[in-house]
Amino acid sequence: MYYEILVLAVIVIFIMQYIGGFSINKFVDDNSGYFKRLIEDDFEFYCKAKYGDAIDIDKLFNSRLKNALLVGLLVGFLMINKMSYVTLLLIFAAIFGMFKLPYMQLKSYYKAHLHLIDTQLPYYLKNLEILIQHYTVPVALGKSVGDAPEIFQDGLRDLIEKINAGDASINPYMEFAKEYPVRDSMRMMRLLYRLGLGKQERKQEQILTFSKTVSSLQQKAREARYKSRLEKMESKTMRMLVCTGVGVMLLLVLSILQTFGG
Repeated sequence: MYYEILVLAVIVIFIMQYIGGFSINKFVDDNSGYFKRLIEDDFEFYCKAKYGDAIDIDKLFNSRLKNALLVGLLVGFLMINKMSYVTLLLIFAAIFGMFKLPYMQLKSYYKAHLHLIDTQLPYYLKNLEILIQHYTVPVALGKSVGDAPEIFQDGLRDLIEKINAGDASINPYMEFAKEYPVRDSMRMMRLLYRLGLGKQERKQEQILTFSKTVSSLQQKAREARYKSRLEKMESKTMRMLVCTGVGVMLLLVLSILQTFGG
């Protein structure tokens, strides 16, 4: 019965959208000024972190609203014969959950993306350090692209292109650090810039400072990986204990029911 109601609801919503009896798109567009108050403070930041600066934030936000309202309509159709305050709460909960889901996915992507950068950056810098001992910083950066983790390659190409175009300021280095805003990325790029400006007689001293900082970052990355593995093991253990506990409780309940039933 529920499947028939769901199919009917989809057909009715489609027909209303098609003939213009009720348009979710028009409703969202007409009330966009009110809906924009619901936008999260960091929604634009997360969108640009995933899709780049060219993404249309308003279009993405309106899409979230439309999908949430569609889900609310479908849930309303399914529960149309059981309307009550509880039903209305369930409908609003479905709308709210569908509205928040894309935001939570963006936030989760950003955290996973940063974690990947955070663990790979120290090892890329270590390889770069070896190249810097034999080449100038711009040349070393160019030679490092091929062996760099894929996640850094586009940013490195942009950095090298700006340096080759004649930008001798710190800006290209800082823009790279902003693109990969993880632990100590700003400080590392400042060190790299100074290393590129340094006189030849001070190069070894600066390389030594750079090397010590990179080694410190590598140690922190190893600790972070170890902590992440430990947390995953603890999480799996906890899930196993909970499942075992629930299973034991169910067996106890079933045995009690059988005892009284007999």
